Amino acid sequence: MSDVRPDRSRSGMRVTPAGVVLLSAGPGDLELLTLKAVRALQQAEVLLLDELVNPGIVELAPDARVVRVGKRGGCRSTPQAFICRLMRRYALQGLRVVRVKGGDALLFGRAGEEIAFLQAAGVPVRVVNGISAAFAAAADLGVSLTHRGHCHGLTCVTAHTADHGEPDWDALARCGTTLAIYMGMGRVGAVRDGLLRTMPGDTPAAIVLGASQARSCTRVTTLAALAEVAASVPDSGLPGVILVGAALAAASADASSLPPLPLPLPLPVAASA
Repeated sequence: MSDVRPDRSRSGMRVTPAGVVLLSAGPGDLELLTLKAVRALQQAEVLLLDELVNPGIVELAPDARVVRVGKRGGCRSTPQAFICRLMRRYALQGLRVVRVKGGDALLFGRAGEEIAFLQAAGVPVRVVNGISAAFAAAADLGVSLTHRGHCHGLTCVTAHTADHGEPDWDALARCGTTLAIYMGMGRVGAVRDGLLRTMPGDTPAAIVLGASQARSCTRVTTLAALAEVAASVPDSGLPGVILVGAALAAASADASSLPPLPLPLPLPVAASA
């Protein structure tokens, strides 16, 4: 994003918006942030921080004002319209705004609504991609979500539609892909029942809470037993993803066979905007 530029007009001095970065914070492990994300954080003047983001990320933005705009399923959340107005307000003040979202901003992150709102307001906006929870969960399980011997693709879906209806579970079950089901931990029974109408009960399945994080919890099971296994998992407050499909047959409940890297990689020096 360019620096704030004074722009004289008949009304006096006004400020050209510095812009907004929709930043993907990944699944929680800060070492999975991209270099581009770190540079954006180092240059940020305002951080709008989602609820499920690793709180340690603020240390990478030492000069930024932190505004928490939490959104968590089943809890009181900051209204989306208010978040959009905050981004516009700070950007029009000439501040570099970084809107920090968990996972990848372009996957179930309402980024489309925010991009459209900011563009309509004349605010420059760009997206920094990140690792989504399904991919981090696959790494924790030591499994390929698109193993060519088991499936021909990956389908990412939420457990409920925008109008709080049900996805077309029958169509999803017939698609022949691995299913990555987001925001489904509160509706595991409905997910199981919907898929069992078409899928066999012994279809491999897995639940991963807090993918990539030190407190992550994995459970490998079958579709028929999915709800019972989910009920046995302690409530850690960590976000979860449900994976269903033949590719999960190779999943390991503990894929951490290699030790972590001994030293963190050096962070890039903040570059001028």
